[in-house]
Amino acid sequence: MGLVEDFNAYRSKMNDKIMDSDSLIIKRIFNLDTNAYTEGHLDLKSKELIGLTCSLVLRCDDCVKYHLGKSKEVGLTTEQVQEAMGIATLIGGTIVIPHLRRAFEYWEELNHV
Repeated sequence: MGLVEDFNAYRSKMNDKIMDSDSLIIKRIFNLDTNAYTEGHLDLKSKELIGLTCSLVLRCDDCVKYHLGKSKEVGLTTEQVQEAMGIATLIGGTIVIPHLRRAFEYWEELNHV
């Protein structure tokens, strides 16, 4: 399988295991996360760009992959995604560059699926 399929399969499998647990705290955190990314005063595209940039600055590759997938789903263009990733790199500094490389690779694969 490719990067996208591997990531989505693993994420889905592990989320199912997590949701089968008895942890009310974890379930509430997942619910809060889901609700935070619904349409509100900010549109979905803006929220995904915020999620993507924060994930890059925090250097969370899984989060970056997730938000790149959602960015594709909501119709963001390569130019919009790359501009947001540029801002994240500016804010996060050069330590973000390795994550930026993986983000570019993942976005390319998303666009060839």
